[in-house]
Amino acid sequence: MQAGSFILLLIIGLPLLGAILVMCTPRGEAQLHRGVGLAISFITLLVSLLVLRYFNPKEAGFQLVFDVDWIPGLGAHFKTGIDGISIFLVLLTTFMVPLTLLGTAKSITKSTREFIACMLVLEAGMLGAFVALDVFVFYVFWEVMLIPMYLLIGIWGGQRRLYASIKFVIYTMVGSLL
Repeated sequence: MQAGSFILLLIIGLPLLGAILVMCTPRGEAQLHRGVGLAISFITLLVSLLVLRYFNPKEAGFQLVFDVDWIPGLGAHFKTGIDGISIFLVLLTTFMVPLTLLGTAKSITKSTREFIACMLVLEAGMLGAFVALDVFVFYVFWEVMLIPMYLLIGIWGGQRRLYASIKFVIYTMVGSLL
C-alpha cells in the first residue's frame, strides 16, 4: 500500500460517521443538525484536499491504492484508488456538499435531521463510487447512493415527488441489474 492510501477510506468514512452522529442528535434541533452536517462535510472537504499532497499528476495509473480481500469466495477485493479524473470528481463532490447544505438551509425545514443524514450518506456513496477499483465495490457504493437519492426525491421533492421517486427506483434498479 502506498503512503496516504488510508486517506480515501477516511474521505468515505467521515460522511458515514457524520450521518450516524446527526441521527443521534435530538429531533427538532435544525441548527444543531445543520451545524454537525456542515462541520463533517467541511472536514471531509479538507481531508480531500490532503489527497492533492499525495497525488502526483505526472504519474500514470491509479494512486493511493488501498487493497484488501473482501469476499474471497467471489474474488472481490475492497480496492480503492484515485486517478486524474476521479480526483477531480472527489474534490468536486466534497466541495458541493457543504454548498448544498448551506443552500438548503432556508428551503428544507421539515425533517432536517433526516435530510442532513441522507445528504451525508449520498456523499459517501458518491465518493466510494468514484474511488472504487473493483466492480463489486463500485456496485455496492452505487446502490448505497441510490437509497438516499430515493429518499431525497420522495420526501423533499416537488409536487410529483412520489411519481418521480418510484420512476427513479424502477429505472435505476433495472439499470443496476443489467
